[in-house]
Amino acid sequence: MTETRKADSPASQLNIFLGRFDPAVRTLVRQARTKLRRRLPTATELVYDNYNALAIGFASSERPRDVIVSLAVYARGVNLYFMYGVALPDPHRLLLGSGNQGRFIRLESAALLDRREIEDLLAAAIAEGETPLPRTGRGRLIVKSVSPNRQRRTSKAS
Repeated sequence: MTETRKADSPASQLNIFLGRFDPAVRTLVRQARTKLRRRLPTATELVYDNYNALAIGFASSERPRDVIVSLAVYARGVNLYFMYGVALPDPHRLLLGSGNQGRFIRLESAALLDRREIEDLLAAAIAEGETPLPRTGRGRLIVKSVSPNRQRRTSKAS
């Protein structure tokens, strides 16, 4: 498979990154991105092709600290990661994790994003953000980093 080059568009680079995952994971990520893009149309998508996961953050600016929510993509599944999840009200106890800052939900299907409880968490995460989302305009896609040393993240045979 062709590796990314700096000259590739961010969308092309993201497609290459996603191509390293099994079809079911790719489909889930694409469906979830579409739903999040509709919910956060002015957000900037920040892509990090990290050592053990692909992260697609939805942020109010190009700064990593302004990420509201991310799709954390692993070989075996996708998590909806709330950057400042520890501060969010979670009366339904949906958020997992025990770190000092972030919390996540295992995204079994993109339909989970349509649930009222998830919408409430997204609304709270947006409200919690230090930098508000732009009121108008359209978000853009930015590839922030590409790890030269990735673990093999697919379950395909070598």
